Amino acid sequence: MTRLFGRRDDLPGRAEPTELRLAAERAGVLIEESREIVVVLDAERRVLAASRRAREALEGLREGATLPEGVFRNRDGRAPLEIPYEIDGRRETLLYVSGPGDLAAYEELRAGFTAAVSHELRTPLTRLMVVLESLSLPGAKPEELVAQARGEVQQIGELIDDVLFLSELDTGRTVVSLGSTPALPVVERVVEGLRERAERADVRLVLDCPASVELPLRQRMLEIVAQNLAENAIRYAGPGSTFTLTVRAEEGQVALSGADDGGGVPEEDLPRLFERFYRSDRARASRGTGLGLAIVKHVVAAAGGSVEAFNRPEGGLEVRCTLPT
Repeated sequence: MTRLFGRRDDLPGRAEPTELRLAAERAGVLIEESREIVVVLDAERRVLAASRRAREALEGLREGATLPEGVFRNRDGRAPLEIPYEIDGRRETLLYVSGPGDLAAYEELRAGFTAAVSHELRTPLTRLMVVLESLSLPGAKPEELVAQARGEVQQIGELIDDVLFLSELDTGRTVVSLGSTPALPVVERVVEGLRERAERADVRLVLDCPASVELPLRQRMLEIVAQNLAENAIRYAGPGSTFTLTVRAEEGQVALSGADDGGGVPEEDLPRLFERFYRSDRARASRGTGLGLAIVKHVVAAAGGSVEAFNRPEGGLEVRCTLPT
């Protein structure tokens, strides 16, 4: 039998009434805001408390009333987890169950993501093996082959870094928004850092950002969003194109957009640009990780914003991130 939160006389120096009230309020918030179906019952199986999701998902559930028979039926055939405990001499039970299809959907997503990572790693690893085997052939040019091998290792490292970063975002271990950050110094640094690489790809970089604009993102998160937008254009816009990174304060929000005047993206590919590892047929020759725009969307969404991609009427692709101020 578990004793939840401990008995009053277990607390050092006996808890003051204010401390007990705060503990009760804290526990209430934990139950109410849970993403799962959580129900607390007394010894007579009456409902003492229930999460918002439980009240929405379980028909006939009412606080103070006896738990209806069969209320947990048709929930993917899974019975709720029951955790009995004792608090202040009273016996209660905590019922917990995932929403319908949650576990299956998670397993499907996890399996698909694992398969995609394995596939994306296999390509540079295969190329690396070919380069290493070529070193032993007559007439091999070690310096050129070592440079190629270094490039493959770098791509593998970038892919692993992106996967780990997405994992941190998924689990909430990385804080995205913590106050506001002046945009200009950050995006200037990003553009200048990519200038040489853009010149090699024959892509011109342009920055349009007033000094007064701030974004509700941590500096590191703003760097990641701006860099991924610019790198996407450097990889895919094509030689002779121009990429413009724009930051604008609008009524009640701020917009960060990256637009190029390249060939754009086929309309059928636009809805999938933010999927992890998705690359259109035209982009498959690139050695990008296929995670850049997925990271952009995840960071912006975690800060309460939205992202959209569309072909510009004058030609080229624009990715627009809108964040609340």
